[in-house]
Amino acid sequence: MFAQFLFRILAALPLSVVHRLGALIGVMAYALSPKYRARLCGNLTQAMGPPATRLRGAVMRESGKQALELPWVLLRPHAEVVAKVVKVSGWELVDAAHAEGAGILFLVPHLGCFEITAQYYASRDRITVLYRPPNFSALMPLIAAGRQRGGMSIAPAAMSGVRKLVKALRSGEAIGMLPDQTPDVGEGMWAPFFDRPAWTMTLAARLSEVKGVRVICCWAERLPGGRGYHVRFQAPTAPIEGDTAARVAAINREMEAMIRACPTQYLWGYHRYKRPSRVPLPEGEA
Repeated sequence: MFAQFLFRILAALPLSVVHRLGALIGVMAYALSPKYRARLCGNLTQAMGPPATRLRGAVMRESGKQALELPWVLLRPHAEVVAKVVKVSGWELVDAAHAEGAGILFLVPHLGCFEITAQYYASRDRITVLYRPPNFSALMPLIAAGRQRGGMSIAPAAMSGVRKLVKALRSGEAIGMLPDQTPDVGEGMWAPFFDRPAWTMTLAARLSEVKGVRVICCWAERLPGGRGYHVRFQAPTAPIEGDTAARVAAINREMEAMIRACPTQYLWGYHRYKRPSRVPLPEGEA
């Protein structure tokens, strides 16, 4: 299959070359797709206001890098991928959770190289990540294999996967998910995201209620020139507490805080404000 062939070619290139190609692809996608361009600009402006204009060029380049680095992270030997994590901040939060025997819920936005965060953690301990099949089914075997290395396993976005995640937390293990991913009908609720209602998953909020769980926010900054990544672990800026709705809103605020720290590396072209079919409009929206 051509998709698998392309995946393997990209994985064989040096990371610096992948990032240069990615930057070019990002600019081309922005120039050639009016729909993508409108969504990226709209989401970026919604969040960043007037400064969005000067960020646009970097955003389109970093978005391309993010797309093309996926094969490199998933198909390169695990030790080689982990070696590209050249700096780590906040690991003491993980050590503290381990000392208490607590399960860890990692909240990871579509920011920087989100794929490498679990790869890095899996080189040191067990982690289970929530998994949705890719749009291209031909890539599923490669992606699934890349996400089950070291101490990493995957949990499908289904009830069986939820049970696996809960079991891992109760066993004092770590789980990871991207809470800014738009869920399906019945799996979300409306909550503010950069001052606009976004259909937001409730699963992360419900898992934060598991007894003894420690919530840690995490993202990986992409360093220039293909030098590697800086993985950052940080405590939530405010407690994740209250009922499900309050927790969902709090998690969105944590996503915003991480994104503001490095806005050029967020996936602004993602359809974050999509309304799934059969989901009613939020209150006050026409």
